[in-house]
Amino acid sequence: MPNIVVLVKQVPDTYSERKLSDSDHTLDRESADAVLDEINERAVEEALLIKEAQGGEVTVLSVGPDRATEAIRKALSMGADKAVHVSDPALHGSCVLQTSKVIAAAIGKVDGVDLVIAGNEATDGRSGAVPAILAELLGYPQLTHARKVTIEGASIKVERETDEGITHLEASLPAVVSVGEKINEPRYPSFKGIMAAKKKPVETFTVADLGIDAGEVGLANASSSVLEAAPKPPRAAGQRVSDEGDGGVKIAEYLIAQKLI
Repeated sequence: MPNIVVLVKQVPDTYSERKLSDSDHTLDRESADAVLDEINERAVEEALLIKEAQGGEVTVLSVGPDRATEAIRKALSMGADKAVHVSDPALHGSCVLQTSKVIAAAIGKVDGVDLVIAGNEATDGRSGAVPAILAELLGYPQLTHARKVTIEGASIKVERETDEGITHLEASLPAVVSVGEKINEPRYPSFKGIMAAKKKPVETFTVADLGIDAGEVGLANASSSVLEAAPKPPRAAGQRVSDEGDGGVKIAEYLIAQKLI
């Protein structure tokens, strides 16, 4: 019966206007509606499918501000059993290396982890690096960009789709798996699930609770940062071509002038 940890993240809704803050060029999370990242819903769904087939327990883990509890509760309402939430102002502006170190330490607070499931990349930062960094820190094999996951005893098999074809991966548990959009279709939380989620345990940690010094995380100590940012310029008006029998020629001339053909 595998003990599964699923990494979840609250991100700005892709249908909202997203922007960076003027003060330090970090993501302005207050300027847009916040949702559970869609790829994380698929990660939670995959964990639940494994649990339904083989038993075990599903813990969701999130690193984020206090409002990230909304995303955590949605994952719990889908069927996860409990949650771990790392929330600390010192984490503001942390890079992927710092964030991965914090996640690894938080996973250490969960007993007997057999499998860590993550999305292949978040829709806000889009680094796509956390699963691989996390696997290195934990000393686990990494099976990334999975479109199918199978667990047989103490081994795990993954199908990864690439432009060249299907790659078959196999490793021993414990392991880190990242999933892509083709892995499954996530379920909708039921009313019963939403009500039950309110009573499920959520354990909250600060970086100090994880044995990490606040001076090791945050924007001032990040390995990467945004030095300058400017809003996207407004879209310019297009050029209309009137077809008076020579429309094709006019379009070709325009494309030639733009050095497109």
